[in-house]
Amino acid sequence: MAVCYVGYGSNLWLDQMKRRCPESKFIGIGVLKDWRWIITASGYANIIPSPGDIVYAIVYELSESDEESLDRYEGVPQSYVKEHFSILFTPTDGVGDEVKEVLVYVDYKRITEGEPKEEYIHRMNMGIGDALEVGIPNDYIHKYLRPFIPK
Repeated sequence: MAVCYVGYGSNLWLDQMKRRCPESKFIGIGVLKDWRWIITASGYANIIPSPGDIVYAIVYELSESDEESLDRYEGVPQSYVKEHFSILFTPTDGVGDEVKEVLVYVDYKRITEGEPKEEYIHRMNMGIGDALEVGIPNDYIHKYLRPFIPK
């Protein structure tokens, strides 16, 4: 059974997701309210509860085998844990917003801000390019991602 997943870090990069999860399908953009995007001391992206903030993400539909593959890439359960949250979802055709239940990977243990790993900067910049191309607002990128990710 397919599941909807939100990529908010390097999985904003459509090509990386296609390599990690070959059956994945980009289906739209999601907004998670009252969370904030950070790079943690581990050097990777995470989201933390933060009233009034938002996280934009790319929404993918995943097959069961894609989800299993993603679990390995994300280090479940040692690094990230799997949660199901409601997001405001806009499909790729841009017609109509709806609330959608999605799979989100969250690291509750590493929540201190840090610097990105060198290898992660390139992947994030590729993801930022794709995020902008599919309609994630530039203002969001500059407010939340660019303080951590140099061009």
